[in-house]
Amino acid sequence: MTIEPLYPPKPAPGDRVAVISPSSGLPELFPLPFELGLKRLREEFGLEPVEYPSTRKMGATPRQRADDIHAAFADPSVKALVASIGGDDQITVLPHLDRELIRAHPKPFFGYSDNTNLLAFLWQCGIVGYHGASVMCELGRPGAMAPLTERSLRAALFTSGPYELSPAERYRDVDLPWEDPAHFAEEPPTEPGDGWYWHRPDHVVEGRSWGGELEILSWLLMADQEVSRDLSAYDGCVLFLETCEELISAERVFRILRNMGERGLLHRFPALLMGRAKAWSFANPQDAEAKAAYAREQREAVLRALDLYAPRTMAVFDVDLGHTDPQVVIPYGGFVRVDGPARRVTVTY
Repeated sequence: MTIEPLYPPKPAPGDRVAVISPSSGLPELFPLPFELGLKRLREEFGLEPVEYPSTRKMGATPRQRADDIHAAFADPSVKALVASIGGDDQITVLPHLDRELIRAHPKPFFGYSDNTNLLAFLWQCGIVGYHGASVMCELGRPGAMAPLTERSLRAALFTSGPYELSPAERYRDVDLPWEDPAHFAEEPPTEPGDGWYWHRPDHVVEGRSWGGELEILSWLLMADQEVSRDLSAYDGCVLFLETCEELISAERVFRILRNMGERGLLHRFPALLMGRAKAWSFANPQDAEAKAAYAREQREAVLRALDLYAPRTMAVFDVDLGHTDPQVVIPYGGFVRVDGPARRVTVTY
């Protein structure tokens, strides 16, 4: 891994970008949000999406998905990669990846959730990736793209330098069915945001970011994949975490963080950005009271783990990253500045 992270060259309007499915080929089952996302890439961002054999294929093998990743990185006419969506088995793709090929052709990769696997792989290669923005969810959002999402994604795609994050005034937690075309013409319901919650905001931290979806990180740690065995590599880094629509329990969140603490990992991060807890799903459609309780219990679980294993770590909760709408892009392996006294978070795209 290089000492200084490499920010890959950015695309420009008119460039070709790869749209890949390194996890699940859900575009095959749900073409409506996928086609809408492709349309916005073309018409609103001025980019030309390029699909690959596994992009719309459910059940593609790990090798087939790795072949698509290799083809996208190796093609000189393709300037960036965007995941169609996440999934749950991208970890099986990692052993098939050609590290030297990807190092030789660094490009921006955008994705989150199960795409934490590929982002962690790029971190180990010394290449900055981008945690956020999928074709089906953010670009294929019903109604219109959320303005906060659109501004962050545009800055991450096309510009370099500092970008200050801000909390969403309103956010969406309840999803709409992808099967019904009528839902894509209407703006989804939102609810007021309460801003960020700061814990120990008495200092300033600036460092490289590392993290992603919490459960995916736990799988990588269990499989001993794409996590530095020399834990000093994470000293001074900014940890960022999120949880997904599976609504894992607060106790499970605590146990994962506890295990990271027992490994000697958690205390190495002087700052943590914790994404807004996803508190509703089709499998668990909680009411407002239950959602608030779920988010509160998750925060308490994180604070409990920090108190035990990282008592000096500053934390910011309810950041609009990961499984939330709107969503900001976090440079994975890039620089993040968390200014506690000023209550400001700045990322470097």
